[in-house]
Amino acid sequence: MIHPTKTLRFAPRLRGAPGISWLTALRIARREARRAKGRSALVVAMIALPVLALTFAAASYDMFRLRPGEQAEREMGAADARLMWGYDGRVTQDPRGDGWSVDGDGRSVPRTEREILAGLPAGSRIIPSLESFAEFRTAGGIGSLTTRGLDVRDPLTAGLVTLLAGRGPADDGEVALSPRAAERIGAGIGGTVQSADRIRSWTVTGLVEFPDSLLEKVVFLPGAMPTGPNSTDGAAWLWDAPAPVSWEQVKQLNQRGMVVFSRDVFLHPPPASQVPAGFRSTGVDAQAVGVGGLVAGLAILEIVLLAGPAFAVGARRRRRDLGLVAANGGTPAHLRRIVLADGVVLGALGAGAGLVLGVAVAFLTRPLLEVHVVSQRAGGYRAFPLALAGIAALAVGTGLLAALVPAFTAARGDVVAALTGRRGSVRSRKRWLVAGVVLAVVGAAVTFLGARRTDINAVLAGLILGELGLVLCTPALVGLIARLGRVLPLAPRIALRDTARNRAASAPAIAAVMAAVAGSVALGVVLTAEQERDDAGYRAGIPAGNALIQYQYGGSAEDPRDAGKGPDLGRVAALAQAAFPVVAAVPANEVACAAGTPTDVYCGLTPRLPAERECPWADDGGTLSAADQRKARQDPRCAQDTGWSSVGYGGIVATPDALAGLTGATGDDLARAEAAIAAGGVVLGDPRFVVDGKVTLEIYDARQQDGTVTAADQAKIPTVVVPGYAVATGTPPHGSAILSSGAVAAAKLAERPAGVVVVNSRTPTTVEEDRLTASLRDLDQSLFVSVERGPSRGSDPMLLILAGAAGLITLGAAGIATGLAAADGRSDLSTLAAVGASPGVRRRLSLSQSGVIAGLGTVLGVAAGLGVSAAVLYAYNQAGADRWPVQPAYPVGVPWGSLAVVAVVPLVAMLGAGLLTRSRLPIEARRAT
Repeated sequence: MIHPTKTLRFAPRLRGAPGISWLTALRIARREARRAKGRSALVVAMIALPVLALTFAAASYDMFRLRPGEQAEREMGAADARLMWGYDGRVTQDPRGDGWSVDGDGRSVPRTEREILAGLPAGSRIIPSLESFAEFRTAGGIGSLTTRGLDVRDPLTAGLVTLLAGRGPADDGEVALSPRAAERIGAGIGGTVQSADRIRSWTVTGLVEFPDSLLEKVVFLPGAMPTGPNSTDGAAWLWDAPAPVSWEQVKQLNQRGMVVFSRDVFLHPPPASQVPAGFRSTGVDAQAVGVGGLVAGLAILEIVLLAGPAFAVGARRRRRDLGLVAANGGTPAHLRRIVLADGVVLGALGAGAGLVLGVAVAFLTRPLLEVHVVSQRAGGYRAFPLALAGIAALAVGTGLLAALVPAFTAARGDVVAALTGRRGSVRSRKRWLVAGVVLAVVGAAVTFLGARRTDINAVLAGLILGELGLVLCTPALVGLIARLGRVLPLAPRIALRDTARNRAASAPAIAAVMAAVAGSVALGVVLTAEQERDDAGYRAGIPAGNALIQYQYGGSAEDPRDAGKGPDLGRVAALAQAAFPVVAAVPANEVACAAGTPTDVYCGLTPRLPAERECPWADDGGTLSAADQRKARQDPRCAQDTGWSSVGYGGIVATPDALAGLTGATGDDLARAEAAIAAGGVVLGDPRFVVDGKVTLEIYDARQQDGTVTAADQAKIPTVVVPGYAVATGTPPHGSAILSSGAVAAAKLAERPAGVVVVNSRTPTTVEEDRLTASLRDLDQSLFVSVERGPSRGSDPMLLILAGAAGLITLGAAGIATGLAAADGRSDLSTLAAVGASPGVRRRLSLSQSGVIAGLGTVLGVAAGLGVSAAVLYAYNQAGADRWPVQPAYPVGVPWGSLAVVAVVPLVAMLGAGLLTRSRLPIEARRAT
């Protein structure tokens, strides 16, 4: 029975009063937060973590989002404008100079300083600002670095470049380096920088930094900068104007072909009506806003699912107190308000902690982000107050949402059951199960349609609907799985029973694990499929790990390199053997024109595809109708071997002993290829070119054509028929043919040294490649080395980051649910102790409870993630199933690395629960009634 004094103590405050106000509820919540410090800290941490992440992102974004004045300083230093005049037609540009178009043919016409000053107002002063790239000797060998032609001593460069130490170059024999360039070259102030050919050298006089780009840069005086292939593309001038350059003046200069970046226009942009139609801003990106809103919705759902069980813990532990409130006249609204006040108080605490920590982390990591991530300096220390206010409101609102379900559950609780310690109904309502199934089906349909239409908003919306549906289905699924406890040992049986009995807390925890794991797995599968699709489009030029050392002829009749017979290939092979783990180094030649032909004329041999094997739609790929695309896709003659390669060769002339290094063919396949070369034939990778063991080669001489090749010209090209063989093993030649000396002689053409085919026992390192490059350039500046390293796969940590985040969420959710089960199961543990259960039972019970939550959530999440990603990839593949030219399909790959992390997490959660749980069983005295 209820003690009468307790009844009278609550009665005056509740009966006849308007009810518990929000202020009173907040005071109760504050007191409860102090009493249950562990649970409160857990909830605050759950809310503060995403707030910290959002605050860090907002503050970092604001710091790196340059203000107009800062952007102008990065673009033009202290000048009034930066201009380029390289066109002979009228220019139309946007106000910021980010884009422009040129009337006419847009031919590039470099202007001199005198010509530019003649087109500017009197009193103007300009200095050149050039950008290109060149090769230099580095600490490891030879490397290509960005070069700038700029007088850093001029006041106009203030803000554009910062002198860190020393002084700027004062003559043609001096340079300044950025810190990264100095590190790569291995030269500091007073050191020497050498060109790749060692012909020129410069003295380092200072260290400089370009705030807009912290990458490797070598700074010269404008007139001393080495000429690079892109030097005219980066030619600009800093303009010190007699007055601010207005938008009207910019448009006038556009008429003469100048592109102008004006400081005054940066600071005072013109209205949209004065901007050319093609360069007007389209306003807010609706898709970006939609994606941001949906991602925020997913984040809120995840936080609610994580923090909800913690509020359920509080409501469960205060069940008797809430029952006393109800027994003394408290209405369901009063009970809801008390529990919701917990969400407001803890949400505010989480928001405050997350905001302070997020801003602090953003400020502390700013230098690291500048150097290692963004590679540019931030505009200043600032924190985006408007965004922080929104984040704080979001945190408090999320706390309220997380407490919403426990609040309504507490308000509907049976007062008698609460006061006597009995449990109420634990059955799941069928309407929630039906609603969950419907939402899951609708979400899958929306995701599928969005993927088919490549609408990312629809895909994310479908994912949210599907996750909500699975969340609603989780309680019923928990109850179904709990029936398996009948055949399990004691500890797992009790764990499954408690999980089903406390569904208000265990179901959200399982759903949180499921949502995190599903998102991680789904995105991991998609990213893996994209990488494998890119890899499928890669065609290795030679077997992986092997290398080609090629000689580049000058192509000019006056070029002394073409007067002789090319490099000493024996010496080249010796250098390769000294630097690489060489198994074999075989010289190779290339096709050349007959003796007496000018060296600037190109000659070659190209396989001709038989007319009956040509694709009828080969020249109309971009204009075919849907019906013709389907026909082309079904025609075996139109099968395409598209792709790209980082290493390759043209019509290389090789001996039979070079075929293993070029093709990687083995066994009888290699023997037949060697026989074809020995018989004066060719080796290819495409069997369509081979007819009855023969291949037709077109004999190309640049003097035969005037630059255009018509069908009639194609038919007149002379040909020669030689033996041919298409290899099927190893790495077949991609887009080229391996020729024999006999085939070249049959075409009445000549040969000249081309380079060396290097067969390695392993893939050489970058240091070894740089060292060999330096050695080859010392021998001849026209020697280049290419190592086949396969498709480039960046070290993108996204999959592991996602798996780690899913793992942390799984651990947190399992810990919360295990703590709830331990709190609710205290009386059960006392009963076990009373009947003689061993002390290890409690430890095994906690381990089992954690395993049920983490394991069930992980299994559901993996299944959901794989299902969603498979549907998305299938939809993408179906969308391109009838298109031609054929694009590689997305393979449904499994991200085993991230799955391994996710799979280990339940075991870690179980081990942690077992180690951190006291094995001593509690002995409780029965409370007198």
